[in-house]
Amino acid sequence: MTKQSELLIDPNEVEKAFLDCLYREEETEGPGKIPEGAVVVEGIFNKFAFHLERLEEKRTKITAWLKALPHQFRVHEGGGWSFLNACIQDNGLQWTALQVRMEQLFCLGIGLGLADYLLPRELWSSMPGNVPYYVIDL
Repeated sequence: MTKQSELLIDPNEVEKAFLDCLYREEETEGPGKIPEGAVVVEGIFNKFAFHLERLEEKRTKITAWLKALPHQFRVHEGGGWSFLNACIQDNGLQWTALQVRMEQLFCLGIGLGLADYLLPRELWSSMPGNVPYYVIDL
């Protein structure tokens, strides 16, 4: 059991930031309509439209969370790593058991240009675990 103070990434804060960065219903012209200027990120299962200003407001926090992930994800250190390893911080502590939180963090990072998929979606099935590999470039 880990103490919350040892966690560098708070899964509740990741979810809160993610939801805050999404366009709100009243900011769109209807369901499924993506506003002009939205930062669109294709996640593993869904496509998300982020509000640019709210996303940028969270850049420092999102950067810190991505820095807390294992160095194997970093472009100049490990060159990228499996999505399945993103539940662990670089200090070895598990920060989440929910893959949706890991996806939310990477989508925020992709939206800010801090993270990306290592390989195109068509090649994910050829990777161990049949999941994407991510790379972080801070």
